[in-house]
Parts: sequence; C-alpha cells; structure tokens
Amino acid sequence: MQFLHPEYFYALPALLIPIFIHLFQLRRFKKYAFTNVALLQKLRFQTRKSSQIKKWLVLILRLLAIACIILAFTQPYFSNQKATDNTSETVIYLDNSFSMQALGANGPLLKRGIQDVIDGIEETKKISVFTNENSYESITLKNLKNKLLNISYSQDQLSLNNVILKGTSLFSNSKSSLKTLLVVSDFQKHDQNLLTEIDTTIKVVFVPLKPLNTANDYIDTISIESSLNSNTEINVTAKTNDKNKDSIAVTLFEGNKKIGKSILEKSKGYQTSFEVQTKKGFKGKFSIEDSQIYYDDNFYFSIPKTSKISVLAINDQTSANFLSKIYTKDEFVFKNQDYKTLDFSEIKNNNLIVLNGINNISLVLKNSLKDFMNSGGIVLMIPGSKGDVLSYNQLISTQTKHSLKPLKLQEKSITGIEFNHTVLKDVFKTKVSNFQYPSVKSYYPVTASSNKILTFEDQQAFLSQFNSLFVFTASLDAVNSNFKNSPLIVPTLYNIGRLSLRNLPLQYWTGEKNTFDLKVNLQKDHILKLSRNKEEFIPLQSNFNSKVQITTDEMPNEPGHYAVIKNSDTITHISYNYNRKESLLIYDNLLDIEGVIINNSLNIVLKNINSESNVMRLWKWFIIFALILLAFEMLILKYFK
Repeated sequence: MQFLHPEYFYALPALLIPIFIHLFQLRRFKKYAFTNVALLQKLRFQTRKSSQIKKWLVLILRLLAIACIILAFTQPYFSNQKATDNTSETVIYLDNSFSMQALGANGPLLKRGIQDVIDGIEETKKISVFTNENSYESITLKNLKNKLLNISYSQDQLSLNNVILKGTSLFSNSKSSLKTLLVVSDFQKHDQNLLTEIDTTIKVVFVPLKPLNTANDYIDTISIESSLNSNTEINVTAKTNDKNKDSIAVTLFEGNKKIGKSILEKSKGYQTSFEVQTKKGFKGKFSIEDSQIYYDDNFYFSIPKTSKISVLAINDQTSANFLSKIYTKDEFVFKNQDYKTLDFSEIKNNNLIVLNGINNISLVLKNSLKDFMNSGGIVLMIPGSKGDVLSYNQLISTQTKHSLKPLKLQEKSITGIEFNHTVLKDVFKTKVSNFQYPSVKSYYPVTASSNKILTFEDQQAFLSQFNSLFVFTASLDAVNSNFKNSPLIVPTLYNIGRLSLRNLPLQYWTGEKNTFDLKVNLQKDHILKLSRNKEEFIPLQSNFNSKVQITTDEMPNEPGHYAVIKNSDTITHISYNYNRKESLLIYDNLLDIEGVIINNSLNIVLKNINSESNVMRLWKWFIIFALILLAFEMLILKYFK
C-alpha cells in the first residue's frame, strides 16, 4: 500500500483522546432507597461484567473509526510492481479545427471528446494536453478542467507529423516511464505523406471521431463584373459534397440589411449572380444555412470606392499617345511631361513613372527615381533608340546587380510569355502559342537570366522586373518595333500600372500574410488602425509619399468587416474570411498508418490507460469502514445492556 498524502499520519496521536476518556471518565452515583436489596446484591457481579465488555467494545470501535478517517485523508492506494517501478505519462492532443464542429452521436465531436477526457481521467492525475494553438504541460485535470471547457475552434490544424513531434516533446526524458500519446481527431485528409517514423518507446493511440453525416455546404468564391448600366454584378459560387443536393439557398446582405435571395442550382454548378450599386462602396455578406459545419456558411466581402492610380510619363521627344490610351481616366490619373521641363517635385506624388524613350538619364533624375522606388513607387523604363547604356545601368543598379549591354542591331521576335508572373498571371485563360509575334530590329542585351516577363525567341529578356523597376530592353518606337500594335501591350502596361497601387480585393483569408495599399497621405508619427466591434489593433504599415502599405498576418483572426481608421475617421472597409481547407470533409485512411493503435472509443482508451497504471484508490473504502464502525457503536450503546 502507498499513500498520496502520508503527512496526515501525524494525526494518529488523536487516538489517545478516546482512550483517556474511557480510562479517566468520572461518574457520579446517585443513591436510591430500596426496601429489599437482596435482589440487587444477587445481580451486582453480573451487571459489572457486562458494563466492562460494553466499554471496551465502544472504545475499540471509536479507535478504529478515527483510524479509518485518518487513513482516508492520506489517500492510500495499491499498484502493481510495474506501476510502482515506473511512472505513467499521458499526453493528449485535442483537435479543435473547424471540422470538429460536425455532429457525432452525442453532439459536436470536439465537445464530446472534451467531456470524455474530463469524465475518464482522475482529477488528481497529471496529464499534458495540447490543441492546435495551446499547450498545457503536466497539470492535474482539476486545474485543467475549465481550460478544456473553454477551448474554441481554430482554422489551423496540425499535421500528423507535427502532432507526433509536439506530443513527443511534452514527455519527460525518463527512460523507465510508461508514455502514451493519445490523438483525438477526425483526421481530416491534409498530408500527402501521413507519418514519418514513430518513437517505439511511446505508445501512440489514434481515436478517430467520425460525424454521423459527412455532407457539408459552403460558399467557395465570389467575383465581380462591371455591367453596362454602371452597376456591379456579383457572382457567387457554392460547393457541396452531397451528391443528392439539387439546390442551395443563398442570401445577400449589405451590412445587416437583407437585400437579396437566390437559389444556387446544381444544374448551374451552384452559381448565381446579384446586381448591386457600388458607387460609394459596398460592404456585403453572402450567407447559407447548413446544420453540419457552420464556420464556412458566411462569406464577407467589401467593394471599396476605387482610388485612381497616378501615372506620370516622362518623354524625350517621343509620343505618349499609346500610354494615354492605356491609362484611361476611369482608373488612372495620367500626366505627361517633357524631360527637359520636368518638375522633379512632382515625381513623389505618383504611383507609376514611365520613362518613355529617354536616351540619357541624368544623375538628378536617377536619384529622384531611387528615392521614389524606395518609397514604394514603380518605375517602367522604355529605352530610347540611341540610349546611353551607362546612364541606364546607373538606374538599374539601384535595384539589381544586373545591367544592360550596348545596343545590338539584330532583328528578333518576341515569342516567350511568362504566364505565371504577377503582371500576366490572370490575362490568359489558356497558354497561347500561335499568334502573330511582335518583333524588334535592335535591342540592349541584359545579363539577367531570371525575372523575365516577355522574352525573345532565344530566351533573352524583352521585359524584365528588378524589384520596383520594370525594364524593356528595346525601344518601342515604330521604326524599331511593332510591339505597340501587339495585343500584348495593353495587358502588360495596364497590369504594371495596377501593380503600382494594390487596390483592395474583395476579401482576404485570415491567418495568411496579406498586403494592400491605401492611397492616403499620413502625417509623420500618425498611424492607421483596423477596427471591428469596438476592438482595435494596429497592423504592420509603411508610410510612403502618396500611399500607406498595410500588411496583416496573424491578425485579424476572425472573419468579418474591418474598418480602416485614420484618427477617428473611417477610410474604407476590408473583409476577412476563414479559409475553406476543411470544408470538404475528406478523411485519412488510418489503416495505412503503421506503428499506431486505433481505437474508436475514447472512453475505452481512457479506461485502459487507467488500468495500465493499475492504481486502486482506497480512501473511499476507509470512509465507508468508518461509517460502519460508528453505526455499530450506536447500536451497542442503544441495545447492549
């Protein structure tokens, strides 16, 4: 027998108290007058003998009852030899990802798993528990209970490899302890390679919690298209893994106001559209009703009032008409200046500077453009037909170690398109390989072999990007090239302009790194804040001359509309949503995993863990014995004469 609190044995001297009472108890005797004492004389010896037996029985019962109470406080227990020689360590992973919202036989999977852990573990037993975000190391269940009940759902989910690695790190370095890692999850399919090798000194038990129904509906994507009547058409697409689902009802909200409802039909790919007015911006939400998993039933989006992008073309006896046709008034503020009369103070007030056919870039202009690019601006350099390569390279050197070589007179066709580059990523629905290629008669070879957007037939660069500097390697004059007549010029230059000011998209995913620009003049030491439901936080931000670049990462961590606050004024709204990684409810086949034990009942697993430690708690029995002894004492006092 072992004792959890042996210090209570110091209370054993309390057994002397009833002994003293029985040995030194003084009694007063009263005299009664009897006419005949012959009968009392006859029974005196018999009564004295019975009284002594009764006293000793009561004393023994009281001593035993007090001893049982003291032993109960020491919390005695029995354990087998294995449990005596080895300590038992248990680490539990509770998967609190969104897919654990699914309903099982006894309610949501996560809530049921938490309750089973609370019911199946002794309150005084120390365990380690970790979720996708938090860890609780070597703590009794009594102190851990409230934390377990307050676990919330998370959009993150650790891979099985990371679960094993993190769980292993929570065990002690003892080589003799019995280590058990319990993984409680629905085992959503995320990993290509399920598991690496598992430490054989650790017993890994997988407890898969499966929902009653794996069907789930969710809003997947939205997009917008401008219509002819100046309104905006919003397209919404939903998905479901229920093959028998013919339609999904969707509702559109503007703020908290319901403004439209429609049906997403299976025959149309669960797609539909709404037409709304967005002149002053639009703060919207699509919503569907789904009783299975609800984190993906709402989709927040914002259509901000678009900021126009400022473009300045600097020309050297060259025409900028083709630029003005691309950078139109509906999206851009296009300005045109001659190089010889250039106002250098105007450079910082723009988002994109186009050097259109300048043959010689002065040091003053080079330094101004360097500061402009360091402040977040974009420069597009179109060289002249008689350019000074040295002055070009001085500008290029501010962004890269690569350089241009002297002009080479050789006709080349522009045949290569980097479809995955940011500038051309969404331009082509399919990869084009047979169209009328534009050409040049002369070009400036570049030493760079990477960062190419458009290339010649020999893979040399025609258009390259070096950080904030885009460089054409040939003049676009009509005498030298027919690129201005090519269908490539409009999307290329247009997207470079759009890239110079990253306007807000419809929405962002939470938990990912997102960067966007706001065209706002912010005074020194002033900051922008993001606010939602009276909660504010300050995102990472960089203040440039004509814009502020904001980057969000771990925050925001909840979906919804967030106001961008300058002082106390709302500039615009941005929207965040949880990603849809767990919406399809596809699960791993655990039978393919070697080196683990699979058990579908969490209750049974916890009972096995308790039985393996083989600890029998005895304090309850001693309390029962004490009550029985006290009951016998009362019976003796009442009925024993």
